[in-house]
Amino acid sequence: MRLAVVSLARSEDTMLVEVLEDVVFPILDAGPSQLVEVARAPHAWPDRGPQIFMSDVRFRAPLERPPSIRDFMVYEAHLVNSLSAWGQRPPESWYREPVFYFSNPAAVIGDGDVVRRPSLCKKLDYEVELAAVIGCEVSDLDASDPNVMDCVSGFTLMNDWSARDLAAEEMKHHLGPAKGKDFSTSLGPWLVTTDEFSGELSNGIVSERVTARVNGEIYTDNSFADMTFPWPAILQRASANTTLLPGDVIGSGTVGFGCLLELRIKNKELGFEKYRFLEDGDVVEIEAPRFGVLRNIVQA
Repeated sequence: MRLAVVSLARSEDTMLVEVLEDVVFPILDAGPSQLVEVARAPHAWPDRGPQIFMSDVRFRAPLERPPSIRDFMVYEAHLVNSLSAWGQRPPESWYREPVFYFSNPAAVIGDGDVVRRPSLCKKLDYEVELAAVIGCEVSDLDASDPNVMDCVSGFTLMNDWSARDLAAEEMKHHLGPAKGKDFSTSLGPWLVTTDEFSGELSNGIVSERVTARVNGEIYTDNSFADMTFPWPAILQRASANTTLLPGDVIGSGTVGFGCLLELRIKNKELGFEKYRFLEDGDVVEIEAPRFGVLRNIVQA
């Protein structure tokens, strides 16, 4: 099942819908705040309203303000590529357990929303990620538990926008990223419930091809599958000594060559010219077959 929060054209009123091909169906007796509940028990809301063509709705963020956002870094390729610019390799400690930072739940935006460039930022970047949405309250999960993925209600696309220059300065102090990250995180356009991944999730991995385009040109072409730490390991680390709540968002981290920083390093001769950091007016689209297109426009 694919669930989304949408509004009709020229309206700010939102509704919870099921997405089917090029149409959506309002879910009767359930509102946008109940997205996680419906994802967990869709049989409890069987009634649908009349179909609406997808072209007549605007997709909002599936979760307008989640309780928390933890963003991991589980793709070795991304880390290796990023560190290679300084002649470095990942430390041995990185391979022991997945690491994450907390992002800003109040800065979530959806499909079609503008990304406000932070003041003083000249090196704005996109980052291609997959995000899991927690569906029930859990603590101290065990990655070896065959049912560990049962706490996830679904997955959605995530763009972890980065102000590279701001982050570089603040991380010199061995803290952060802070202002380099907390201005925008894109989620959407819809949530794909875990029943669509039953076979894949037995290995704790979503095998989905993903691309990113800047102004219509493909920059990133990779997959969500090549994880150093699969989702059970992520969930175990995220829930250790704490409680995950329904609606909590957990990002996978960036896929290999899933950002401009890596692409600039990949081809140093052409990188700076072709893979320039984002400018005002640029359109960034992340697309995956089951997840749709997450589109945002950069704005000063």
